[in-house]
Amino acid sequence: RRHTRFRNVTGIQTCALPIFHQVQLLDYALMMVEREDGRFIVIRQYKHGVRDVSLMPPAGGINPGEDPLETARRELMEETGHEATGWRKLTEMVTHANQRCSVGHLYYASGARQVATPNSGDLEEQEILYLTRDEIRAAIRNGEVKSTSALAGFSLVIAGILP
Repeated sequence: RRHTRFRNVTGIQTCALPIFHQVQLLDYALMMVEREDGRFIVIRQYKHGVRDVSLMPPAGGINPGEDPLETARRELMEETGHEATGWRKLTEMVTHANQRCSVGHLYYASGARQVATPNSGDLEEQEILYLTRDEIRAAIRNGEVKSTSALAGFSLVIAGILP
C-alpha cells in the first residue's frame, strides 16, 4: 500500500496517508473581459459537463508549452473576435481541492473591442452577449451561470474584489 506525506497548515510534517486519486485535465485560461463601453463579454452556450446552457466568460484550454496569458489572448480572439488593451492576472485556482483536476488561470481584460469575426473552429454553438455588471448579477441569481470557475470569475469582478 502506497502512502504520501503532507505538511499541515503549520508546515509540520504529519503522518502518512493513503494516496488520493487525482484526475488530470487540461489547465485553462478564463477571462473576465470588459469592453470599451463598460459591458462584459459573456458567452451563452451548451456545456456538456453541466448538461445545460450556461453563461460563461471566454475561456479555453492551454496547449502544451503555451503561456496562460497567450492562451487567454488567443481564445478571446477565436471565440469572440475581440482584442483587449489591458490584461491583469486575477488568480489561479485548482478546480477540485482534493482531486485537483486542472488549474484555471483567471484574467481581467479591459478596453476590449471587436476586430474580427469569431472563429472558434471547435463546433461550439454559441451566442455572444454584452452584459453590464447588474445583468451579470441577475444572471447569477437566476441560476444561468452553472460553472464554478465562471461563477468565481464573475463574482470577483462584479463584487469589486478584483480588479
